[in-house]
Amino acid sequence: MPIPFVDLKAQYKTIKDGVNKAIQEVLESQAFILGAKVEELEEKIAAYSNTKHGIGVASGSDALLLALMAIEIGSGDEVITTPFTFFATAGSISRLGAKPVFVDIDPKTYNIDPYLIEAKITSRTKAIIPVHLYGQCADMDPILEIAKRYNLYVIEDAAQAIGSKYKDKKAGSMGHLGCLSFFPTKNLGAYGDAGMVLTYDDALAEKVRILRVHGSKPKYYHSMIGLNSRLDSIQAAILIAKFKYIDEWNEARRQNAKTYNILFEGTNLVTPYEEFFNYHIYNQYIIKVDGRRDELRDGLKEAGVFTEIYYPVPLHLQKCYSNLGYKSGDLPVAEESANRTLALPIYPELTQEQQEQVVKVICEFKNS
Repeated sequence: MPIPFVDLKAQYKTIKDGVNKAIQEVLESQAFILGAKVEELEEKIAAYSNTKHGIGVASGSDALLLALMAIEIGSGDEVITTPFTFFATAGSISRLGAKPVFVDIDPKTYNIDPYLIEAKITSRTKAIIPVHLYGQCADMDPILEIAKRYNLYVIEDAAQAIGSKYKDKKAGSMGHLGCLSFFPTKNLGAYGDAGMVLTYDDALAEKVRILRVHGSKPKYYHSMIGLNSRLDSIQAAILIAKFKYIDEWNEARRQNAKTYNILFEGTNLVTPYEEFFNYHIYNQYIIKVDGRRDELRDGLKEAGVFTEIYYPVPLHLQKCYSNLGYKSGDLPVAEESANRTLALPIYPELTQEQQEQVVKVICEFKNS
């Protein structure tokens, strides 16, 4: 039997009745945009993330964009971030006319290297966006210390990290703003696009709430130029129904990661590194191979094992950022990681038998 990279059908089978009931309740109410279900989800996620405000928005990408808009990022500003992340992290900066400034990553965690940030700060720098990649928090203490010293905002891109912890602090609760994605493949996924902005700051929270509805409050009175980024009630209801399982699912992913780690013992593959002070929720399980990564992926596919590459081209080498002047070799750790890493199936419903099959195919390939 093929082993999918993500098996949402298997998840749905276990929660079908609750999800269907939640959707039906919204259909009966005929209240589809924002409203009571969205407010309930906002309260649940904010409390779970140990922060004060949750503002539901249309996607994780919009969460980043709205967070930047709330701190008034604009033309001429610079925002420091990682080149090894999904495009939305940098794309949201560029959409506002600001310049993303890329800093290389830590070779073990793949997160931004905090000790390289200070050298990239200029008079135009206004914010830092650390990404909690693959479900593990970036090293936040030195980042927050640098931001405080230079009077910079910190926006956490926690799109892959709901429930993860850094020294017992939840992802999304440490910066001025945190951004979550509920894309279907996330640990807590909707049945379409959905996202949320987190913050302790009352003024920033109110600003995001206004910006998500075209900058209007009250309706039809616009104090600023916003966008249409409203979370719909059906997605909120689905997420509420699934929310009760988030800790169970995160723990299942962690157990699957431990199983992989044991099965890979004695090979020369580099398995994920978890900082001792972190709680990693394994949105992705990433291996690093010595060579022939793409051939390995093809071999796995032929054997019915589906994988993914996150990410094949680091952002500083993307065609659309050629105007920034980066070249190959400028950020070597990110570039090596883009060439050598591979994501294996890690979803909670994955069985040990399936994991053994994944590892068997990999070991046979490496020995061939």
